[in-house]
Amino acid sequence: MFRPLFVSARSATFERDGDGIYFSERPYDVTIDGTLRLSQVTTNVFSLYDLSPDTAYLLEADGETVRFRTDTETVRLDVRAFGAKGDGITLDTAAIQAAIYACPRGGTVLLDHGVFYSGPLFLQSGITIEIRENAVLLGDVERSRYPLLPAFWRMNDGTVWEVASWEGESQPTFASLITGLNVHDVKLIGPGVIDAKAHHSDWWDHPREAFGGGFRPRGIFLSHCRQIAVQGLTVRNTPSWNLHPYLSQDIDFLDMRIYSPKDSPNTDGCDPESCDGVRIIGLDFSVGDDCIALKSGKYGPGLLRRTPCQNITIRNCRMAFGHGGVVLGSEMSGGIRNLSVTRCFFQETDRGLRIKTRRGRGDLGIIDGVTFEHIRMDGVLTPLVINMFYFCDPDGKTEYVYSKQALPVDDRTPRLGRFTFRHIHCTNAHVAAGFFYGLPEQPIGGIELDDVSVTFAPEAKPGVPAMMSFLEPMAKAGFIFRNVVAVEASRIVLNGHEGEPFVFDQVSHREIH
Repeated sequence: MFRPLFVSARSATFERDGDGIYFSERPYDVTIDGTLRLSQVTTNVFSLYDLSPDTAYLLEADGETVRFRTDTETVRLDVRAFGAKGDGITLDTAAIQAAIYACPRGGTVLLDHGVFYSGPLFLQSGITIEIRENAVLLGDVERSRYPLLPAFWRMNDGTVWEVASWEGESQPTFASLITGLNVHDVKLIGPGVIDAKAHHSDWWDHPREAFGGGFRPRGIFLSHCRQIAVQGLTVRNTPSWNLHPYLSQDIDFLDMRIYSPKDSPNTDGCDPESCDGVRIIGLDFSVGDDCIALKSGKYGPGLLRRTPCQNITIRNCRMAFGHGGVVLGSEMSGGIRNLSVTRCFFQETDRGLRIKTRRGRGDLGIIDGVTFEHIRMDGVLTPLVINMFYFCDPDGKTEYVYSKQALPVDDRTPRLGRFTFRHIHCTNAHVAAGFFYGLPEQPIGGIELDDVSVTFAPEAKPGVPAMMSFLEPMAKAGFIFRNVVAVEASRIVLNGHEGEPFVFDQVSHREIH
């Protein structure tokens, strides 16, 4: 069954239901009104472009039909009419920004046939920006031409408006190539390219410093936005995180390609932070850090805003070469809840499904209502990890964090609830099948494993399954549980492991079928 995920005036995205994980069970052709538009599609999610506004269409694919109608459009503004050159040399920032601000509600700003060299662009509510297949928005490499976003601004009524953040803290950052501040009803549609060109700049030279007055920009940054859809685009070579929605609602990322070099610093793929209602469907990731990481601020900001990251859907995505496939935390002091990850393929990531937190994240740092199912992994070092001793950041290697003694439960103690892992099949693992390590004073609430298989690579390389202090390297280990209230495991298959298939330490209740 095919169903529409998204329709604009000029494009549409569809998803195929079935048993295929990211890839379709079989290739298929797509016709529109009897004309072949896509041949031998191999993925479950696909998009159509160059459609006409306010027009009814009949889609046919693999013997099925779907009728849909495109949105209306008030005007289509070519940025060249505002002076953009698109020659890859002339700085087109002002011309493109003028077109964005001139565009009336319901209109489209068009980048067509060219390389548009630009600094940060600021979105306006109610419009569409279309980057066609033959167009590239290329990032300016001159740091001095990037405006600074203040960390926060104090409103006249005394409240604080958080504008920008860096790794869970309110910090000044440079504006991103695409920046949305308090905008709504915006569509960014493809299939063009946003290339931030960080590999030809100095953005990666000072990865941990507020060099020049602020921290590094993202590829697309959305702060206090709602009803934003990004469809079809390729985003690559970003200074830091590729996609960063922040304190935003109803955000869609659909049928995109997110590429950064494997050794580029902190180039996470998509990091929703304290957002409500995010769909990440049909994305292909190959990045230098976590592919998807859900966050909700560190201790101070998390307690201040009390805004969890919640109601998140991740489906039909491929994650390659990152530190983690889908990651929760570690900056999660506002909590994470109601997450569904399904029909995703992880390829050669360090860890697959990864939850990381530690003492100090706070008692609002609750992760609960999380389901992972229908996942395939290949070449992932450790497929499943829950780590409550995560040691990164300057304070991460203190005795308070690494102590294995039961410490008092207070307002600094995070809590992890119940996690469900179903229909997960992994080949060529290296380190451990699963590593679940809770706090002695605050054990992980519950772990359910059902229909999980792990096969180890014949020449598995030893490594540490989680980033925590004093952990010895291992290889071909089974499932390790420490400080967990309840473990339920059924239909588990391990191939090529060494030692016991299950190791339990301070697990109150266990059921193995």
